[in-house]
Amino acid sequence: MLINFFLTLRKYKIPVTIRELMDVLAGLKLQLAYANVDDFYLLTRTAMVKDEKNYDKFDRAFSAYFKGLDDLHGLLESLIPDEWLRHEFEKSLSKEDLEQIEGLGGLEKLIEAFKKAKEEAEKAAQEGKEGEEGEEGDADRDGKDGPNGLGKGKKKKAKKVWDERQYKNLDDSVELGTRNIKMALRRLRKFARTGVDEELDMADTIKSTAHNGGMLDIKMRPERKNTVKVLLFLDIGGSMDAHVKICEELFSATRTEFKHIESFYFHNFIYESVWKDNRRRMSERIPTFEVLNKYAHDYKVVFVGDATMAPYEITHAGGSVEHWNEEPGAQWLERFTGMYEKLVWLNPTPQETWEYSTSVTMTQDLVEGNMFPLTIKGLEEGMGQLSK
Repeated sequence: MLINFFLTLRKYKIPVTIRELMDVLAGLKLQLAYANVDDFYLLTRTAMVKDEKNYDKFDRAFSAYFKGLDDLHGLLESLIPDEWLRHEFEKSLSKEDLEQIEGLGGLEKLIEAFKKAKEEAEKAAQEGKEGEEGEEGDADRDGKDGPNGLGKGKKKKAKKVWDERQYKNLDDSVELGTRNIKMALRRLRKFARTGVDEELDMADTIKSTAHNGGMLDIKMRPERKNTVKVLLFLDIGGSMDAHVKICEELFSATRTEFKHIESFYFHNFIYESVWKDNRRRMSERIPTFEVLNKYAHDYKVVFVGDATMAPYEITHAGGSVEHWNEEPGAQWLERFTGMYEKLVWLNPTPQETWEYSTSVTMTQDLVEGNMFPLTIKGLEEGMGQLSK
């Protein structure tokens, strides 16, 4: 059974290995899941899924393989021979118990008696329940039969956990949430130990203590910090209004993941000035040359925008829709690509639509093909490009 289930997971593009299969077998040996498909689901998902973006794929694979199965009793009955079960049951009985069973007509008669007693008990319990509901009246049923209007004699079954697919928004092709953005941004890391010695260096302490004849010699070291420096440029207004939410989430995530980050706003395309506060964007502009001169070439540059505009806004002087630009936007972007080796453009529009927009294609060419969609997979690829 587990081999076929393992192959089904591989069929659904879940990167499971023999190691994960052995972990599941170890869990079953410890009876972490026994005769209950919900427990089995939780055990296998915990052991076999190492990246939460694959949760939805796992749920679909699990649902396909165990379709129609409410618990594992039926599965166990189909896998375990009746003779083996009978033998194991008889081994647990004393000689006197076996004689009493024979006196009743054998094990089959005993099982039939158990089934009959169980059916009678369930029937009596159901009748008692219906009688209690009849005394309460029909006012709370909204004119429908059965408890809570679900139909007489029927019980509402809980929806299977894997069919709920609570994690379907974690697939590679969907838009991001703040937590998922943070996880993707962590691919862009460069650690170094700088600053004050405030962290215990365990290895050096042990070594120094040993050389000191056993006298404790505590060694400290600077904390290990992410030293990556980022310049973030965000397109704001116009067609970007449809992407405000995801840009807010990205902005929030970058502020917590990167200690050395400077963010600026622009509209449609980069020109001779940018700004930090949208409320004062007309009165407090920062010359783009000032940005290029202030931040060294070791900064990573990230542009965020849909790059959707009239082509002349990129190619011509005076192409800006808000002011007169002396130089075309393409020239300003070329200055950035010439100054900063690591530069990417994140586009919140679906990647399959890019080829239909002239301005998107032009922008993609200007950033030397380093345009990525603002999805989990796209953000991971973009951060990977910056970390090369």
